[in-house]
Amino acid sequence: MAVEEFSAPPRLGPLYRSAALTAVRRKAVGGNASDRLPDTEIRVRDIAVDRTHLARYDRVCGFRLTDELPATYPHLLAFPLAVALMARPNFPLALVGLVHVANRIEVHRPLTADDRFELRVRAEDLRAHERGRQVDLVAEALVDGETVWTGRSVYLRRESKPGNGERRAETTPPPAGSALWRVTPRAGTDYAEVSGDHNPIHTSRLGARLLGFPTPIAHGMWSKARCLAALEGRLPQAYAVDVVFKLPVPLPSTVAFTATEAGSEDWRFSLHGAKSGKPHLSGEVIHRS
Repeated sequence: MAVEEFSAPPRLGPLYRSAALTAVRRKAVGGNASDRLPDTEIRVRDIAVDRTHLARYDRVCGFRLTDELPATYPHLLAFPLAVALMARPNFPLALVGLVHVANRIEVHRPLTADDRFELRVRAEDLRAHERGRQVDLVAEALVDGETVWTGRSVYLRRESKPGNGERRAETTPPPAGSALWRVTPRAGTDYAEVSGDHNPIHTSRLGARLLGFPTPIAHGMWSKARCLAALEGRLPQAYAVDVVFKLPVPLPSTVAFTATEAGSEDWRFSLHGAKSGKPHLSGEVIHRS
């Protein structure tokens, strides 16, 4: 695998603009540029944590203000590298329209603002799905050559026509919520500011409507982070946390959070509409020995 080293994480704005132009060109010629993933890993060495930025992130997502990094924070650091890979003309799935459907994070040890990271990102496992195709973007954070954090994001490109294998999210009765959260439009704009991900589907009513949603929707990784913030102080030192993103969280709305213990230091949790019962997210925390 070829390795490309960047001196710093790229800015997301130019990447999204480049991806939009690539999408227009692909539509003009028809089809994708390739059916193979780029055999490339992008790396950035010596990333320091900005404590002011960390504090802003903690406030937006509901974490306590400490020097310990939330499990989801390194995802924010690595995300521009993933976008840089997906925005390339030779990436087989157009970035515009990709849906983040699942995310797995493994915390190998507690991380702090004193750590200095090397970040590595690559794409793996392009595969067929009943609604199109999926791909995994794998990120790693290393300290002194040791992998201390890994993340795997699953993205779906919907390519099937309506009625061709499409399934609705399950409608089984949700559990009673242990907490109710009022999620305002600020959740979209504030997370966009702290993450740099200004996708209008999260921040603009017009932008959301152009992409098929009546209102803006919350970022999926904000939802995951908010759920982990609710479990803060009860998480193990080392663990994996898996989530499946289901129906988007509309802004504004009221959601119900539920968490149950699933064994020694393990948890299962979910997020659903407080009135509708529609599922937004389900996840589990599994401790690592």
